[in-house]
Amino acid sequence: MPSSPAPAGGPRRLTRTLYRYAFLDEFVLLYPVYALLFSDTGLSVWQISSLFALWSLTGVVLEVPSGALADGTSRRRLLVLAPLLTATGFALWVLLPSYASFAVGFVLWGAGGALGSGTLEALVYEELQRLGAADRYAGIMGRARACGLVAVMAAMALAGPVFAGGGYLAVGAASVLTCLLAAATATRLPEHRGPAAGVRGWTATLRVGLAEARDDRSVRGALLLVPAVTSVFEALDEYTPLLVRDTGVADRTVPWLLLLVWAGATAGGLLAGPGSRLGSRGLAALLAGAACALALGAASGSPAGLVGIAAAFGGFQLAVVLADARLQRRLTDSRRATLTSVAGLGSSLTTVAVYAGYGALATAAGHAAAFTWGAAPYLLTAALLARAGRRPRPSRHARNESPEAARETQRKAHRRATAPPCPPKSPDRTV
Repeated sequence: MPSSPAPAGGPRRLTRTLYRYAFLDEFVLLYPVYALLFSDTGLSVWQISSLFALWSLTGVVLEVPSGALADGTSRRRLLVLAPLLTATGFALWVLLPSYASFAVGFVLWGAGGALGSGTLEALVYEELQRLGAADRYAGIMGRARACGLVAVMAAMALAGPVFAGGGYLAVGAASVLTCLLAAATATRLPEHRGPAAGVRGWTATLRVGLAEARDDRSVRGALLLVPAVTSVFEALDEYTPLLVRDTGVADRTVPWLLLLVWAGATAGGLLAGPGSRLGSRGLAALLAGAACALALGAASGSPAGLVGIAAAFGGFQLAVVLADARLQRRLTDSRRATLTSVAGLGSSLTTVAVYAGYGALATAAGHAAAFTWGAAPYLLTAALLARAGRRPRPSRHARNESPEAARETQRKAHRRATAPPCPPKSPDRTV
């Protein structure tokens, strides 16, 4: 897809299109009811669980290769393709409901998610960098995530009336239409890149990107930070309804209290702009504060404690955006999507481990205890960040260097340090 001319209004075209895309990508009315569709089709609990496992496995397998592909081809084209794959899967679900159709649909949905993961972040950062607005990345992506959260809440509110009026077919048709609108919106995303390596070059891109992560300590640290702040938060989110119900409220009250928690997460995304000024110590304080709010809110065992859960989720959402921004600042353009997908893969694998740990804890001691223990990894991450924040900071010139320039500076310093000493100059023997 050819590059479009530079927008005259700065990042305005990019941000408006990004916010629409982020909203449409999450405005899926099937979200609250697709498990019911599986059950009503006659699937057993084991079969439904196997579908979720297939979905997760698809994302894990395709996450990093799709990121490398995004570094070798048009990222905008992949962002157009991703919701089209998801739309095909949703259409299969409602038109041909069966275990096989559900399995194919989850594979398509997982493939679409993998194509977008890392690709969108890379495209947005490079466009902002081209416009001289890379410092606005955290705030813009925070608002984009907030748009996605608002879309989920809106879909939850509308799914009931639409389902009552037209059943699964109506909800599925609305979800397919939303995906098609998301694909159409993605065609409006600006993209300005040099000649891409092409599909055949994605394996080389992957090798070089992983070598960059191995050799550059700052890149490696930023890659590890993303799953450290993302995985527990995303895993706990799946169990929040069960925690809310355990506070003793009626089932009909659970969705309204969940809105409180989602509102907290949305507020965290909106605060990413001011939060981008936080350094390592500031991020450590944010994580420690959110972890304490999580532990205290969960341990209270009362509906009032959900205010603490909402505050914690807001802090974790802000930390997720800031960790992504920190990673983007350390990556080179040619491997940006690849290594962002590596971070996404780390988050996915860690989240699976958290699921297993949560299941054991919740079975033995209940959901409140499992949420309380979920604060421990964040306190550990906060301690490590605070320790890193006490190290001497690089000079101002070094901090302003691009990743490529910084590495070239390091190479020159290494050559100077290892070069053999020059022979002494002969004394001047002229009279």
